[in-house]
Amino acid sequence: MSKLRATDISISFGGLKALDSVGIDVEAGEIRGIIGPNGAGKTTLLNVICGIDPPDTGTVWLDGESINGLKTSQIADRGIGRTFQTTKLFKGMTVLENVMTGLHGKMRANPLAAAFSFRSVLREEAGAARRAREVLEFVRMLEFADEEATSLSFGQQRLVEIARALVSEPEGLLLDEPAVGLSLTRVTEVDELLRRIRLERGVTILMIEHVIRLVMGVCDRITVLNGGRKIADGTADEVMADAEVAEAYLGAELDA
Repeated sequence: MSKLRATDISISFGGLKALDSVGIDVEAGEIRGIIGPNGAGKTTLLNVICGIDPPDTGTVWLDGESINGLKTSQIADRGIGRTFQTTKLFKGMTVLENVMTGLHGKMRANPLAAAFSFRSVLREEAGAARRAREVLEFVRMLEFADEEATSLSFGQQRLVEIARALVSEPEGLLLDEPAVGLSLTRVTEVDELLRRIRLERGVTILMIEHVIRLVMGVCDRITVLNGGRKIADGTADEVMADAEVAEAYLGAELDA
């Protein structure tokens, strides 16, 4: 399990301050939610943590060590997986092949060996396929392993993306709206999956989500952003009782 911490994170784009001295402290094994209106800086915060957008000021810590300045691939190698708000599955590839791409950074075969199909390469590919099938079974998508990934429903594609993030056995997982656009039944399935990821795989989860029912039900604590600032941080009950949160974002959506 990984402990994630970000302190005094500020970043601007074209003169617009996307994050203003934001801090977050995610304990190992925690499921932490990030909520807020559109443009609050939620995705930017995840991008800073995983190395896509370097902060102007502030520090990101992973298990007590600064990861500022590291490439996204280096941060991934340290055990941080990531999914995105929009699906990024590869067209023309099966579900199994898409999940296997999550292991490309951990495969040792060089291009020359691959060109000649050396036995070590074949063994490595077979091992990657086994791991991909195992994680597809974990997210209950194994029956679709040989289907073209982009032919699946939107909800199924979201599960494939989570499987791809899990196949490298991360200790921390950053999820950007895993339940967006899903039916109530699918949202319940995501809730159950997130609990199993934490319980059975020991993964720390930091997720952005607009489905309030999911956030309030599954998250240990919730961080609320508005206009690039952190305006609240606490349990679901504490956040729901915060007047600034109600005014900025939740309001009538508390029961959504």
